[in-house]
Amino acid sequence: MKHTVAISTKICGLTTAEHANLAAFYGARWLGFVFFERSPRNLTLDAAANLRPHLPKRGERVGVFVNAEHNFIEAAVDALDLDWVQLHGDEYPHEAQLLKARLGISVIKALGVSSREDLRQADLFAPHVDAILFDAKPPKGAILPGGNAVSFPWHILNGEKLPYPWLLAGGLTAENLPRAIAESNAQAVDISSGVESAPGQKSGEKIEAFLRTAKAVR
Repeated sequence: MKHTVAISTKICGLTTAEHANLAAFYGARWLGFVFFERSPRNLTLDAAANLRPHLPKRGERVGVFVNAEHNFIEAAVDALDLDWVQLHGDEYPHEAQLLKARLGISVIKALGVSSREDLRQADLFAPHVDAILFDAKPPKGAILPGGNAVSFPWHILNGEKLPYPWLLAGGLTAENLPRAIAESNAQAVDISSGVESAPGQKSGEKIEAFLRTAKAVR
């Protein structure tokens, strides 16, 4: 299916101003920052506060959290002046609702999927969040809920008339993005490990290549 609008992109797991500015320059809509100690992409609150003055004005800032205390999320929102909070753990729908009310911030809920049946989880969250992110389920034994460079069968999303905004994530690269979009009919995509040279080490060349590819997909 041909797309009549440009694909919206999220570069996640950013840790440096250089790569955040590069992502914004090449048109990323969202800039993602991970606040999760076990991640190689983790930002501490101090690091976030130091990074904030050097971030681009363009791009919506997303903080990624995994079963985090609400006070910690609030501190991270303040430290980095976040526009969005992404919940990537075992959070409940009412938690998303509470955060939206408390912080006045947009919320993304990430869900691990591998079959069409898994997509139904989103129905519980959709009334309480601003977008759903469909990611691959973590491999057995993985310590991270995302950023594991694995994908799910993209075609399970095609033909689904989902009545809420959603993003496709999991194992994306510049090379497989056109096929992923063709199979899923995604309008928005999220990438982290696919633009890295090593876990937690972003590659400027890969960020540029991915964003150029996303712009070219029609």
